[in-house]
Amino acid sequence: MRTGFPKDFLWGGAIAASQADGAYDQGGKGLDTQDLRYFDAAWTKEERAMFHNRRMNDAKFQKALTDQDTVHYPFRWGIDFYHTYKEDIRLFHELGIKVLRTSINWARIYPNGDDAKPNQEGIRFYQDLFGECKKYGIKVFATILHYNIPVNLVLKYGGWKSRKTIDFYVRYAATLFETLGDLVDYWLPFNEFNAGRFNPYNGVCLVQDQETDYANAIFQCLHHQFIANALTVKLGHEMLPGSMIGGMIARFTTYPATCHPDDVMQMILDDQYSNWFYLDVMARGAYPAYMERYFGKEQIHIHKEPGDDEILKENTIDFTAFSYYFSQVSTTSQGWEKTSGNLIMANKNPYLESSEWGWQKDPKGLRITLNQIYDRYQLPVFIAENGLGAKDGLEADGSVHDPYRIDYLKAHIEQMKEAVIDGVDLIGYTMWGFIDIVSCGPMEMSKRYGVIYVDQDDEGNGTKKRYKKDSFFWYKKCIESNGEDLS
Repeated sequence: MRTGFPKDFLWGGAIAASQADGAYDQGGKGLDTQDLRYFDAAWTKEERAMFHNRRMNDAKFQKALTDQDTVHYPFRWGIDFYHTYKEDIRLFHELGIKVLRTSINWARIYPNGDDAKPNQEGIRFYQDLFGECKKYGIKVFATILHYNIPVNLVLKYGGWKSRKTIDFYVRYAATLFETLGDLVDYWLPFNEFNAGRFNPYNGVCLVQDQETDYANAIFQCLHHQFIANALTVKLGHEMLPGSMIGGMIARFTTYPATCHPDDVMQMILDDQYSNWFYLDVMARGAYPAYMERYFGKEQIHIHKEPGDDEILKENTIDFTAFSYYFSQVSTTSQGWEKTSGNLIMANKNPYLESSEWGWQKDPKGLRITLNQIYDRYQLPVFIAENGLGAKDGLEADGSVHDPYRIDYLKAHIEQMKEAVIDGVDLIGYTMWGFIDIVSCGPMEMSKRYGVIYVDQDDEGNGTKKRYKKDSFFWYKKCIESNGEDLS
């Protein structure tokens, strides 16, 4: 019987290039779709909830294309990781992480997406970044696309609506395999695949009021991403024999609101349409039968090219990955109280507590999800994101006291251990935003996830100096003990 985490368990941390790197116009980088997201630190809490770019519109998009303002576009400056990565990686090494998950910015490798040749300065940056990780014995978990694509691909081809984008993406992936293959241990073609449906601007780079049939465009884009994902798996296995290439969703663990059969059926449907569909295609290699009814009801018509089904069937993923922050409730009842979640609104569970941002904390839901995913696919599992966004205070002596984060991490890691004992093949855990970065949803620095504090406010002001929070020392101890000492 298993009693705890395997000896080679990969404890780590995760960030995204668009939220951390900055230097949006340096090193030959082109403009990407996340560079266009606008934020005003003067907004009230209510305005922040109302105005942030869950749904990009044409007016915002067109304005941002030529706007030279950087203050109101936080993803253009991030935390300046582009310039500070060497110092940061030394700090990551002190923390003791075994693996770093970060993304590669497509627009830094191919500034326009369709360039004849890659940007060598961008390639050198990632060679240096990943080489620095290797110097300290830190494995690399590279996300090939974490939402942002070169803006030129949207303007010139329609982004993921076009089959041409598949070709550009696969060529981009081939460049990464060729130039970074010896430095990367795990590959992830797409971050949170289901974001294409629950947050289409991030997931598939669609601007809603530019579309005549928004829903159909979403699923056509997703089909193209499925094909790109499968072709990337094929190419990776050919170019890098033995490579591990995975598939990821944002996991919304779902409970029926009551034991009424209608609520239970609604839970099954919500799980299928919001979560399982995406992993089913990537891990099982085919569109699941339950989507036929959904597509018929919603009048979704996906155009497939001859051979697409064979591409999906023959090139399935090597491991599953997911982000986990909260759970939700399914019901057919109207008027159920809502609460915030990972770029979505969800039905509130009365048995759970919520964070400052309304995300419900459910550690046991993580164990439930781990069992469900492993039982469904029988593939190794990676928790690619998990963490608590909160407001942290920097004390005069440089300390940051965040017992709430320690409590959150402890409770979730305890449930991870239970899942391993249950028999789940869990290979790694990369806590989200383990160094403070610009938050993806609200675009705030003040919503902090890290065990490392970055002295920077919502307008990008501050020394950018790094400080170790109390949770830093707690997580370091957890890693050193392989998850046994959570005191």
